Amino acid sequence: MELDFEQCYRALASRDARFDGFFVTAVRTTGIYCRPSCPALTPKRGNVRFLPSAAAAQRDGFRACLRCRPDAAPGSPEWNVRADVVARAVRLIADGVVDRAGVPGLADRLGYTERHLNRMLTAELGAGPIALARAQRAQTARVLIETTTLGLAEVAFAAGFGSVRQFNDTIREIYGKAPSDLRGRAKPTTGALTLRLPYRSPLHTGALLDFLGARTVEGVDERTGDTYTRVLGLPHGTATAALTPLPGHVRAELTLADVRDLAPAVSRCRRLFDLDADPEAVDAALAADPALTESVGKDPGVRVPGAVDGFEIAVRAVVGQQVSVAAARRVLTKIVTAAGGAGFPSADRVSALPDDAFAMPAARKATLRALATAVTEGLQLDGGSDRAEVREALLALPGIGPWTADYIALRALGDPDVFLPTDLGVRRGAKALGLPDDPKTLAAHAERWRPWRSYATIRLWRHS
Repeated sequence: MELDFEQCYRALASRDARFDGFFVTAVRTTGIYCRPSCPALTPKRGNVRFLPSAAAAQRDGFRACLRCRPDAAPGSPEWNVRADVVARAVRLIADGVVDRAGVPGLADRLGYTERHLNRMLTAELGAGPIALARAQRAQTARVLIETTTLGLAEVAFAAGFGSVRQFNDTIREIYGKAPSDLRGRAKPTTGALTLRLPYRSPLHTGALLDFLGARTVEGVDERTGDTYTRVLGLPHGTATAALTPLPGHVRAELTLADVRDLAPAVSRCRRLFDLDADPEAVDAALAADPALTESVGKDPGVRVPGAVDGFEIAVRAVVGQQVSVAAARRVLTKIVTAAGGAGFPSADRVSALPDDAFAMPAARKATLRALATAVTEGLQLDGGSDRAEVREALLALPGIGPWTADYIALRALGDPDVFLPTDLGVRRGAKALGLPDDPKTLAAHAERWRPWRSYATIRLWRHS
């Protein structure tokens, strides 16, 4: 990835936190790499290199700064915007696919050879999939060391390392300290893990919590004040996450059945709250339209609520066809209760439910069953999926039209450029803002909002 030295150095000199996650600063004289907002003295021009990722800095032998924690910076919003193979790979690595299935599993999921995938990632990020996964393991291990009472050997395997020796060598190399020395810096706690999930300001907490809170389903999620709590179905068991937005970060209290699920739990919570977005870039683009200028000025930082489970979002979309949010909640509650009530049911559990578990017309029941069968047979609805291929597969299912497929793309796939011109709420919001409410005319107007039409959709829903 090409980085402009002058632009990066200006961001570094001004300690601009908006660039955290876009690149890291590696200082030759100290052997340390930092995030752009690090409060340390600005190094001389001749002593710095700018690299596209923490993994690239680690690969070149630089240690992470223990003051600014560059490995814990918000992720680059570029990987959410882009839909190409590299972006999909980054999202899958963040979800722990390499730890669970190795590089062959990642390559198979993406449909490329390991060699070609490594070449593409190295060209973009300065590091291949193994190095990127290693950097994530190191950060996961540091969190477990500092926040739990797990033995260091348990931490090593929980973070995804193949051996204690590999764990010790990696921590020493990346942080310049032994694992036991890192533990000495903090007071480990028992019970739930409490983490800070950083984001780029501003974050419109009300818009996010209002959207999710209005769609809670008993047994799956709930909103209490400014805290949103939900059940997570993770690779090694069921977990719960209590997320509370605070200035500069979201406090996440995670209760895991297996600590190996820490990395995917964090990744899914970040996607749920859209924490890797660049709100200033989004708001600047939308505010350029006079119809949205006042809305953006009054409510900056509106995010797109994402998903922790793509199948769940797909079911919500089907159930929500042509009914109110309240009616959809009632139907979803009945489905969840019939399936056992401990989190949202998987596709195979939905397939096994009797007909009386679905309080909806026969045609919609058939759509849900077809959807569940497709997911059971391999249809993936997550950030690592090819958006165009998923949309085509969804439209081929009975009872799924453009609105449903696009709603799934907006929330489950994290596509930032989805617009729903036929949606009644979108049309009402458009009318309230003085925009045309005819679907065809509104869709033409929305072209000026690319590539952030998903964010415009959320704003129009708020104005409806």
